[in-house]
Amino acid sequence: MSRNLRIVFMGTPDFAVGVLRAIVEANKNIVGVITAPDRPAGRGRKLMASAVKKYALEQNLKVLQPTNLKDETFLEELRALKANLQVVVAFRMLPKVVWEIPEYGTFNLHASLLPEYRGAAPINWAIVNGEKKTGVTTFFIDEKIDTGAIIAKEEVAITEDETAQSLHDKLMVEGSQLVLKTIALIEKGQAKAIPQPQKSNLKGAPKLTAENTQIDWSRPGKEIERFIRGLSPYPSAWSILIHDGKELKVKIYASKFIKEDHSRAPGSIFSTKKELKIASSDGYLEIHEIQLPGKRRMDVISLLNGFTFSEDAKMR
Repeated sequence: MSRNLRIVFMGTPDFAVGVLRAIVEANKNIVGVITAPDRPAGRGRKLMASAVKKYALEQNLKVLQPTNLKDETFLEELRALKANLQVVVAFRMLPKVVWEIPEYGTFNLHASLLPEYRGAAPINWAIVNGEKKTGVTTFFIDEKIDTGAIIAKEEVAITEDETAQSLHDKLMVEGSQLVLKTIALIEKGQAKAIPQPQKSNLKGAPKLTAENTQIDWSRPGKEIERFIRGLSPYPSAWSILIHDGKELKVKIYASKFIKEDHSRAPGSIFSTKKELKIASSDGYLEIHEIQLPGKRRMDVISLLNGFTFSEDAKMR
């Protein structure tokens, strides 16, 4: 048995584009693409289309951009596409009235090995927490967030120097293949969804905010190094630099931990013309890439060519 699929794809950022491209290149029948409305961006605050919209229009796919997923006009347009399968990648939470429309269901690709790391930022938190592996999971959507029955999974190793960007790119490739595999199973009527195991003490992946992306210099240095890698390049780990009596918000993109006994207070700065080190509880973070307010992201050597830290400078 082979079903004649009519697919609606839902997604917004670059991660979703990689998956949509794989579906297009596999010559699957995509009858519509749902993505976020255009948003103001940049200094001029011009309206910018999402990454998914840009790619979908290049492929001459029909695009819908609802502001309200329960709006009756949008729902009529969605039903008119006569989709029998919906594929969701990095989109917002769907109301039941949307995900229950297609005959063969609505499945989501999540960038973790569910049920671990449910939530908005699974790629980042897997690195921050020091996991050795993560992966991608497809599951049928239900009323709650990332709790639906699992269709398929694929594991991916996390390397010692992994950043959010490098892991994003690996999971996008693996996720694209897993989505194609899942579509093939549904096409053949062979998708066997298994309810997620009920576990306690699951690790979550909450949304990244200003509060939970600030560096705590009193933590062990290896944890700080992972924290920086797990948030690089976006949204980036940050800290307050106290310099010449001023408080400056700086972003740190790359570092290396050096274990060393010292008596300096966490956050203390040691700098020369060639290196910048910040004390942690058990050593130093050698900073490799940083961004000061109003400046571009740069390597530390470039920064130190034109910037000198005051003698009492420190991170807080």
